[in-house]
Amino acid sequence: MGIKTLVGAWLGDDPEVNEREIKGLIKLANEGLVDIAAVGNEVMYRKDMSEEELLDFMSREKKSIPADVLIGYVDAYYEFTERPRITDACDVILCNCYPYWEGCPYEYSLQHMQAMFHSAKDAGAGKKVIITETGWPSQGESLKGAHASKESALKYFINTQVWSAQEDIEVFYFSSFDESWKVGAEGEIGAYWGIWDKNEKLKV
Repeated sequence: MGIKTLVGAWLGDDPEVNEREIKGLIKLANEGLVDIAAVGNEVMYRKDMSEEELLDFMSREKKSIPADVLIGYVDAYYEFTERPRITDACDVILCNCYPYWEGCPYEYSLQHMQAMFHSAKDAGAGKKVIITETGWPSQGESLKGAHASKESALKYFINTQVWSAQEDIEVFYFSSFDESWKVGAEGEIGAYWGIWDKNEKLKV
């Protein structure tokens, strides 16, 4: 259909699951269904494995798929500065940028996200950078100067789309729908990042 795809292998602390995920990503890439292969998502942030283990998976993926399929790794923007070996192993930098989680007031959120992006871009030294996650919650608890509200979530979404269009930056917005299950890991705020609510109703 001509649609470009970013396909991920979800890596964690279970070797059996990791093996299944990597083999699945290799299979899809060799079937011509993958344009960018994301080997892991926030593995370093969660401390699920060592840097060496992740690099081994990235190397294995790279050797097993067509040369025109780019590989990358998804994590918080600052990890690409702090872990140059992982950055070097990436064809494309896949960074998550969340001003809210750094307690940034909404009024400065766009500038903060831009700074996050440019930090990853500088670390990549000319490599393509895609923002793989960014968003703002519509309700829930505050974090320092960051406050959740429908108005802030709407404005953050619009600001993100305008900026990314102007600068020709690819962004995956997080998220389409509210996810109630996330309250366990992130507290009340985790359930309210969607553009639509959990019943598929647009938040406007």
